[in-house]
Amino acid sequence: MTLTFHPFDPASCAQIRAGGPDANGQSAERAISSGTGTPCRSCLRDVPQGAGYLIFAARPFPKPQPYAETGPVFLCEEPCTPWPGATLPPILATSPDYLLKGYGHDDRIIYGTGQITPAEEVERYATALLSRADVAYVDVRSARNNCFQTRITQP
Repeated sequence: MTLTFHPFDPASCAQIRAGGPDANGQSAERAISSGTGTPCRSCLRDVPQGAGYLIFAARPFPKPQPYAETGPVFLCEEPCTPWPGATLPPILATSPDYLLKGYGHDDRIIYGTGQITPAEEVERYATALLSRADVAYVDVRSARNNCFQTRITQP
């Protein structure tokens, strides 16, 4: 099975960079990257050392509802090239494990799919989840801070 790794919505990234409100209605905060631990949700790479980045509340769902989790994420302050999607992004090699959860076509968590998954098993577990008819996509989150990393689908 082929997997696609999605960056955060490019239109939302452009809105945040232009000073628009985040999921909490606030403007993003600005910081300078140390070069590690600042995974951009657009290019899906760490923001380079010394570069500016934005911190904002992200809700990668079409509308608010009880299962539409919101959390802090980072974004290169300057426009970057969104991850093309066909291969495992660099940000999924920066931690020993990740939280993966399957979501239905109604954008709600499918109970029993959430699992802390070793980094080297992310593709295998995502493939297993996406082979189920009730799973529309898999969200990858930090296993330690619950921050959204990327969404995985199959083409």
